[in-house]
Amino acid sequence: MMNRRVLVKVPASTANLGPGFDTLGMALSLYIWVELSIPADGITTYELHGDGTEGIPTDKTNLIYTVAQQVFEEAGVSVPELHVSMYSEIPLTRGLGSSASAIIAALVAANALIGSPLSEDKLFQMSSELEGHPDNVSASLFGGIVVSAWDGQRAEKVRIEPHADLEVLVAIPDFELSTEKARHALPTQISMKDAVFNVANSSLLVAAFASGSLDLIRFAMRDRMHQPYRAAMVPGMAEILEQATEHGALGVALSGAGPTLLTLVDRKSPRKAELEAFLIDTLKGQGIRAQTMWLEPCVQGPEVTVSADQQAQPFMERIKGEVRA
Repeated sequence: MMNRRVLVKVPASTANLGPGFDTLGMALSLYIWVELSIPADGITTYELHGDGTEGIPTDKTNLIYTVAQQVFEEAGVSVPELHVSMYSEIPLTRGLGSSASAIIAALVAANALIGSPLSEDKLFQMSSELEGHPDNVSASLFGGIVVSAWDGQRAEKVRIEPHADLEVLVAIPDFELSTEKARHALPTQISMKDAVFNVANSSLLVAAFASGSLDLIRFAMRDRMHQPYRAAMVPGMAEILEQATEHGALGVALSGAGPTLLTLVDRKSPRKAELEAFLIDTLKGQGIRAQTMWLEPCVQGPEVTVSADQQAQPFMERIKGEVRA
């Protein structure tokens, strides 16, 4: 174990997909890479790369370190010191599951470092509890589209293979929106009528994904539970939710707690440039700069590489060919 070096690559995720609040998630082709090893000098150290790492703790309060220690404790082993290397291309606090991806990376890497004594289901249970809901973590752990439920004690899920023609276009506004702030915008109660609306649409959306009925996505992605209450936090969002399907999207939603807006697109669509321009121009009209990104549904969960080579080339050199330019 002392010579073992574990590198994991974990996908980002989008959650809710409109009506499936805290229950629907999909893995996306943006990634975090985390490597764990046991330092020869017995001192915990960090090597952090990528945008947004400036404020990340480099002591034992670091999320990767604390989650890894939970794995070791659960497995009954002691690994008090770690060398942690990390690079993330997932924008922080933008609604693309950056914290969930980091949690999954830490759980999977720490488990592999000690010989993988914990089952995948155990990691799923631990991650659901850490996040407080299973939608993002389940997508990052299992890949594809995942329908999940957590009752506070146990999480369950069903994974759906994304349709081969499904592509994703996201518009990432140039500001952060914390999940906590976005949750505070939600009402404590909703009407029976709105609850039924969401249950019906969420059920239909899952059936549409499972059956490959892409034409139903537009109808089924409508939501009355969270998006109307969060619209004021993202100027231009209401217009995008209302009109994106008129510009070539199969469906549109706020990604997670936002502010990223997500559209599902048929990859054969001739209207991709029109849709991208609509997203950028609508946000620009509200004074918001946004970056658009074409992504794929990621069909697999973490990729794990275990090595015993302590003299390997530097961390960034090893992942350089995979990182999004």
